Amino acid sequence: MHTEKLSSRKRTENIMGWVFSTPALLFLILFLIVPFLMAFWLSFTDQRLVPNPRLPTRIIGVRNFVRLLSDADFFQAVFNNFYFVLIVVPIQTSLALLLAMLVNQKLRFMNLFRTIYFSPVVVTMVVVSIIWKFMYNPGEGMINAFIQWISLGALGPYDWLDSTTLALPSIMVLSVWQGVGFQMIIYLAGLQEIPGSLYEAANIDGASTVQQFLHVTLPQLRNTTIFVVMTTTILAFRLFTQVYTMQGPGGHPQGTTRTMMLYTFNQGFKQGKIGYASAVTVIFFLIVLAASLIQRIFLKEEREVA
Repeated sequence: MHTEKLSSRKRTENIMGWVFSTPALLFLILFLIVPFLMAFWLSFTDQRLVPNPRLPTRIIGVRNFVRLLSDADFFQAVFNNFYFVLIVVPIQTSLALLLAMLVNQKLRFMNLFRTIYFSPVVVTMVVVSIIWKFMYNPGEGMINAFIQWISLGALGPYDWLDSTTLALPSIMVLSVWQGVGFQMIIYLAGLQEIPGSLYEAANIDGASTVQQFLHVTLPQLRNTTIFVVMTTTILAFRLFTQVYTMQGPGGHPQGTTRTMMLYTFNQGFKQGKIGYASAVTVIFFLIVLAASLIQRIFLKEEREVA
Protein backbone atom coordinates (compact mmCIF):
# COMPACT_ATOMS: atom_id res chain seq x y z
CA MET A 1 0.00 0.00 0.00
CA HIS A 2 2.79 2.36 0.96
CA THR A 3 4.62 1.53 -2.28
CA GLU A 4 1.50 2.29 -4.34
CA LYS A 5 1.16 5.69 -2.64
CA LEU A 6 4.80 6.51 -3.40
CA SER A 7 4.37 5.42 -7.01
CA SER A 8 1.21 7.51 -7.38
CA ARG A 9 2.91 10.51 -5.80
CA LYS A 10 5.87 10.15 -8.15
CA ARG A 11 3.57 10.01 -11.19
CA THR A 12 1.78 13.12 -9.97
CA GLU A 13 5.09 14.96 -9.52
CA ASN A 14 6.18 13.94 -13.02
CA ILE A 15 2.91 15.18 -14.51
CA MET A 16 3.15 18.48 -12.64
CA GLY A 17 6.75 18.82 -13.76
CA TRP A 18 5.76 18.48 -17.40
CA VAL A 19 2.83 20.88 -16.90
CA PHE A 20 5.07 23.61 -15.49
CA SER A 21 7.88 23.03 -18.01
CA THR A 22 5.65 22.87 -21.10
CA PRO A 23 5.40 26.69 -21.61
CA ALA A 24 9.17 27.03 -21.41
CA LEU A 25 9.65 24.12 -23.82
CA LEU A 26 7.18 25.63 -26.27
CA PHE A 27 8.98 28.98 -26.23
CA LEU A 28 12.32 27.16 -26.60
CA ILE A 29 11.05 25.29 -29.65
CA LEU A 30 9.31 28.32 -31.15
CA PHE A 31 12.08 30.91 -30.71
CA LEU A 32 15.25 28.80 -30.77
CA ILE A 33 14.93 25.41 -32.44
CA VAL A 34 12.54 26.39 -35.24
CA PRO A 35 14.51 29.53 -36.27
CA PHE A 36 17.75 27.54 -36.34
CA LEU A 37 16.20 24.79 -38.49
CA MET A 38 14.87 27.48 -40.83
CA ALA A 39 18.30 29.13 -41.01
CA PHE A 40 19.93 25.77 -41.68
CA TRP A 41 17.53 25.11 -44.55
CA LEU A 42 17.83 28.63 -45.98
CA SER A 43 21.64 28.38 -45.96
CA PHE A 44 21.33 25.92 -48.86
CA THR A 45 19.18 28.30 -50.90
CA ASP A 46 19.48 31.70 -52.58
CA GLN A 47 16.56 33.10 -50.55
CA ARG A 48 16.19 36.89 -50.72
CA LEU A 49 14.73 39.25 -48.17
CA VAL A 50 12.18 40.53 -50.68
CA PRO A 51 11.06 37.64 -52.97
CA ASN A 52 10.97 38.32 -56.68
CA PRO A 53 8.26 36.42 -58.60
CA ARG A 54 10.54 36.37 -61.66
CA LEU A 55 13.43 34.89 -59.65
CA PRO A 56 12.03 32.11 -57.46
CA THR A 57 14.10 30.75 -54.61
CA ARG A 58 16.35 27.89 -55.65
CA ILE A 59 18.26 25.24 -53.76
CA ILE A 60 21.95 25.88 -54.50
CA GLY A 61 23.54 23.28 -52.23
CA VAL A 62 26.72 24.30 -50.44
CA ARG A 63 27.42 27.25 -52.73
CA ASN A 64 26.93 29.76 -49.91
CA PHE A 65 29.48 27.95 -47.73
CA VAL A 66 31.95 27.74 -50.62
CA ARG A 67 31.54 31.46 -51.16
CA LEU A 68 32.28 32.08 -47.49
CA LEU A 69 35.68 30.44 -47.91
CA SER A 70 36.70 33.15 -50.39
CA ASP A 71 35.00 36.07 -48.65
CA ALA A 72 37.68 38.33 -47.14
CA ASP A 73 35.09 40.38 -45.23
CA PHE A 74 33.77 37.24 -43.55
CA PHE A 75 37.23 36.14 -42.46
CA GLN A 76 37.95 39.62 -41.13
CA ALA A 77 34.73 39.40 -39.08
CA VAL A 78 35.80 35.99 -37.73
CA PHE A 79 39.24 37.34 -36.89
CA ASN A 80 37.76 40.35 -35.09
CA ASN A 81 35.48 38.06 -33.09
CA PHE A 82 38.34 35.81 -31.99
CA TYR A 83 40.55 38.81 -31.23
CA PHE A 84 37.77 40.30 -29.11
CA VAL A 85 37.27 36.99 -27.28
CA LEU A 86 40.99 36.39 -26.64
CA ILE A 87 41.36 39.84 -25.05
CA VAL A 88 38.04 40.35 -23.27
CA VAL A 89 37.51 36.90 -21.74
CA PRO A 90 40.78 36.69 -19.72
CA ILE A 91 40.57 40.32 -18.58
CA GLN A 92 36.90 40.16 -17.65
CA THR A 93 37.28 36.82 -15.87
CA SER A 94 40.32 37.95 -13.86
CA LEU A 95 38.73 41.27 -12.95
CA ALA A 96 35.50 39.53 -11.92
CA LEU A 97 37.41 37.20 -9.60
CA LEU A 98 39.31 40.13 -8.10
CA LEU A 99 36.12 42.11 -7.47
CA ALA A 100 34.39 39.04 -6.02
CA MET A 101 37.23 38.54 -3.55
CA LEU A 102 37.07 42.22 -2.59
CA VAL A 103 33.31 42.28 -1.99
CA ASN A 104 33.45 38.94 -0.18
CA GLN A 105 35.14 40.63 2.76
CA LYS A 106 33.07 41.10 5.92
CA LEU A 107 33.34 44.87 6.10
CA ARG A 108 30.90 47.75 6.49
CA PHE A 109 29.06 49.03 3.39
CA MET A 110 30.10 45.93 1.43
CA ASN A 111 26.55 45.49 0.10
CA LEU A 112 26.78 49.02 -1.29
CA PHE A 113 29.95 48.16 -3.20
CA ARG A 114 28.35 44.97 -4.54
CA THR A 115 25.46 47.05 -5.83
CA ILE A 116 27.81 49.59 -7.43
CA TYR A 117 29.85 46.94 -9.22
CA PHE A 118 26.75 45.08 -10.39
CA SER A 119 24.70 48.12 -11.46
CA PRO A 120 26.12 48.35 -15.05
CA VAL A 121 24.76 44.85 -15.75
CA VAL A 122 21.14 45.93 -15.23
CA VAL A 123 21.54 48.81 -17.69
CA THR A 124 20.80 47.77 -21.26
CA MET A 125 23.77 47.64 -23.62
CA VAL A 126 22.16 50.21 -25.92
CA VAL A 127 22.04 52.80 -23.14
CA VAL A 128 25.57 51.96 -22.02
CA SER A 129 26.84 52.26 -25.59
CA ILE A 130 25.24 55.68 -26.05
CA ILE A 131 26.74 56.95 -22.80
CA TRP A 132 30.20 55.66 -23.68
CA LYS A 133 29.91 57.14 -27.16
CA PHE A 134 29.56 60.56 -25.57
CA MET A 135 32.47 59.77 -23.25
CA TYR A 136 34.64 58.79 -26.23
CA ASN A 137 33.77 62.00 -28.11
CA PRO A 138 37.07 63.46 -29.36
CA GLY A 139 35.99 67.05 -28.77
CA GLU A 140 34.03 67.12 -25.52
CA GLY A 141 34.28 63.56 -24.22
CA MET A 142 35.11 63.01 -20.57
CA ILE A 143 37.81 60.41 -21.32
CA ASN A 144 39.82 62.74 -23.57
CA ALA A 145 39.36 65.58 -21.10
CA PHE A 146 40.70 63.41 -18.28
CA ILE A 147 43.70 62.24 -20.34
CA GLN A 148 44.57 65.80 -21.30
CA TRP A 149 44.19 66.97 -17.72
CA ILE A 150 46.32 64.22 -16.18
CA SER A 151 49.02 64.63 -18.88
CA LEU A 152 48.94 68.45 -18.70
CA GLY A 153 47.91 68.60 -22.33
CA ALA A 154 50.72 66.38 -23.63
CA LEU A 155 48.37 63.59 -24.70
CA GLY A 156 45.14 63.57 -26.66
CA PRO A 157 42.58 64.15 -27.84
CA TYR A 158 42.05 60.77 -29.47
CA ASP A 159 39.37 59.82 -31.96
CA TRP A 160 38.61 56.53 -30.21
CA LEU A 161 35.82 55.17 -32.38
CA ASP A 162 37.12 56.30 -35.78
CA SER A 163 40.70 55.09 -35.31
CA THR A 164 41.62 51.79 -36.96
CA THR A 165 43.79 50.86 -33.97
CA LEU A 166 41.66 52.20 -31.11
CA ALA A 167 38.08 51.42 -32.19
CA LEU A 168 37.94 47.75 -31.23
CA PRO A 169 39.96 48.17 -27.98
CA SER A 170 37.60 51.00 -27.00
CA ILE A 171 34.63 48.68 -27.46
CA MET A 172 36.49 46.04 -25.42
CA VAL A 173 36.82 48.44 -22.49
CA LEU A 174 33.11 49.25 -22.64
CA SER A 175 32.17 45.56 -22.80
CA VAL A 176 34.34 44.59 -19.82
CA TRP A 177 32.96 47.46 -17.74
CA GLN A 178 29.35 46.55 -18.52
CA GLY A 179 29.62 42.78 -18.08
CA VAL A 180 32.13 42.20 -15.29
CA GLY A 181 29.51 42.60 -12.56
CA PHE A 182 27.60 39.53 -13.76
CA GLN A 183 30.67 37.30 -13.56
CA MET A 184 31.55 38.87 -10.21
CA ILE A 185 28.23 37.69 -8.73
CA ILE A 186 28.85 34.15 -10.00
CA TYR A 187 32.33 34.12 -8.49
CA LEU A 188 30.98 35.57 -5.25
CA ALA A 189 28.52 32.68 -4.97
CA GLY A 190 31.38 30.24 -5.60
CA LEU A 191 33.58 31.86 -2.96
CA GLN A 192 30.84 31.64 -0.36
CA GLU A 193 30.51 27.90 -1.02
CA ILE A 194 34.16 27.19 -0.13
CA PRO A 195 34.31 25.62 3.36
CA GLY A 196 36.08 27.81 5.89
CA SER A 197 37.75 24.72 7.34
CA LEU A 198 40.00 24.56 4.27
CA TYR A 199 41.43 28.00 5.02
CA GLU A 200 41.78 27.12 8.70
CA ALA A 201 43.76 24.02 7.79
CA ALA A 202 45.91 26.06 5.42
CA ASN A 203 46.62 28.59 8.19
CA ILE A 204 47.65 25.80 10.56
CA ASP A 205 50.03 24.49 7.88
CA GLY A 206 51.57 27.97 7.60
CA ALA A 207 50.31 28.75 4.10
CA SER A 208 50.59 32.38 3.04
CA THR A 209 47.73 34.36 1.50
CA VAL A 210 49.09 33.76 -1.99
CA GLN A 211 49.48 30.03 -1.32
CA GLN A 212 45.92 29.83 0.00
CA PHE A 213 44.68 31.53 -3.16
CA LEU A 214 46.64 29.20 -5.45
CA HIS A 215 46.03 25.92 -3.60
CA VAL A 216 42.61 26.46 -1.99
CA THR A 217 40.62 29.20 -3.71
CA LEU A 218 41.43 28.50 -7.37
CA PRO A 219 40.96 24.69 -7.19
CA GLN A 220 37.64 25.13 -5.40
CA LEU A 221 36.50 27.60 -8.06
CA ARG A 222 37.43 25.37 -10.99
CA ASN A 223 33.87 24.59 -12.13
CA THR A 224 32.82 28.19 -11.49
CA THR A 225 35.72 29.44 -13.60
CA ILE A 226 34.84 27.06 -16.45
CA PHE A 227 31.25 28.29 -16.39
CA VAL A 228 32.31 31.95 -16.29
CA VAL A 229 34.85 31.53 -19.09
CA MET A 230 32.44 29.68 -21.37
CA THR A 231 29.48 32.01 -20.84
CA THR A 232 31.72 35.05 -21.31
CA THR A 233 33.13 33.49 -24.48
CA ILE A 234 29.68 32.87 -25.93
CA LEU A 235 28.54 36.40 -25.05
CA ALA A 236 31.74 37.83 -26.56
CA PHE A 237 31.12 36.02 -29.84
CA ARG A 238 27.70 37.66 -29.94
CA LEU A 239 29.28 41.12 -30.13
CA PHE A 240 26.82 43.31 -32.04
CA THR A 241 24.94 45.92 -30.01
CA GLN A 242 28.00 47.97 -29.03
CA VAL A 243 29.28 48.24 -32.59
CA TYR A 244 25.86 48.90 -34.11
CA THR A 245 24.97 51.59 -31.57
CA MET A 246 28.30 53.40 -31.55
CA GLN A 247 29.33 53.07 -35.21
CA GLY A 248 26.18 52.23 -37.12
CA PRO A 249 25.30 49.05 -39.05
CA GLY A 250 28.45 49.29 -41.16
CA GLY A 251 30.82 49.33 -38.22
CA HIS A 252 34.22 50.94 -38.81
CA PRO A 253 34.67 52.00 -42.46
CA GLN A 254 37.78 49.80 -42.77
CA GLY A 255 36.13 46.81 -41.11
CA THR A 256 38.21 46.80 -37.94
CA THR A 257 35.06 46.39 -35.82
CA ARG A 258 33.14 44.12 -38.19
CA THR A 259 31.87 41.02 -36.36
CA MET A 260 30.03 37.90 -37.44
CA MET A 261 26.71 39.12 -36.07
CA LEU A 262 27.11 42.54 -37.70
CA TYR A 263 28.16 40.89 -40.96
CA THR A 264 25.10 38.63 -40.82
CA PHE A 265 22.83 41.63 -40.24
CA ASN A 266 24.31 43.53 -43.18
CA GLN A 267 24.13 40.57 -45.54
CA GLY A 268 20.60 39.61 -44.54
CA PHE A 269 18.79 42.90 -43.96
CA LYS A 270 20.82 45.52 -45.84
CA GLN A 271 21.77 43.51 -48.91
CA GLY A 272 18.79 41.15 -48.75
CA LYS A 273 20.85 37.94 -49.03
CA ILE A 274 18.96 35.81 -46.53
CA GLY A 275 20.40 32.53 -47.79
CA TYR A 276 23.99 33.76 -47.51
CA ALA A 277 23.35 35.32 -44.10
CA SER A 278 21.84 32.03 -42.91
CA ALA A 279 25.07 30.26 -43.86
CA VAL A 280 26.99 32.69 -41.64
CA THR A 281 24.63 31.95 -38.72
CA VAL A 282 25.21 28.21 -39.17
CA ILE A 283 28.98 28.76 -38.91
CA PHE A 284 28.38 30.92 -35.85
CA PHE A 285 26.29 28.15 -34.29
CA LEU A 286 29.08 25.64 -34.88
CA ILE A 287 31.55 27.91 -33.09
CA VAL A 288 29.23 28.25 -30.09
CA LEU A 289 28.61 24.50 -30.14
CA ALA A 290 32.36 23.84 -30.09
CA ALA A 291 32.71 26.13 -27.07
CA SER A 292 29.92 24.25 -25.28
CA LEU A 293 31.54 20.89 -26.02
CA ILE A 294 34.82 22.13 -24.56
CA GLN A 295 32.94 23.08 -21.41
CA ARG A 296 31.39 19.61 -21.17
CA ILE A 297 34.82 17.99 -21.59
CA PHE A 298 36.33 20.02 -18.76
CA LEU A 299 33.36 19.36 -16.48
CA LYS A 300 33.56 15.63 -17.23
CA GLU A 301 37.24 15.60 -16.34
CA GLU A 302 36.45 17.40 -13.08
CA ARG A 303 33.82 14.81 -12.13
CA GLU A 304 36.21 11.97 -12.91
CA VAL A 305 38.93 13.50 -10.74
CA ALA A 306 36.48 14.09 -7.91
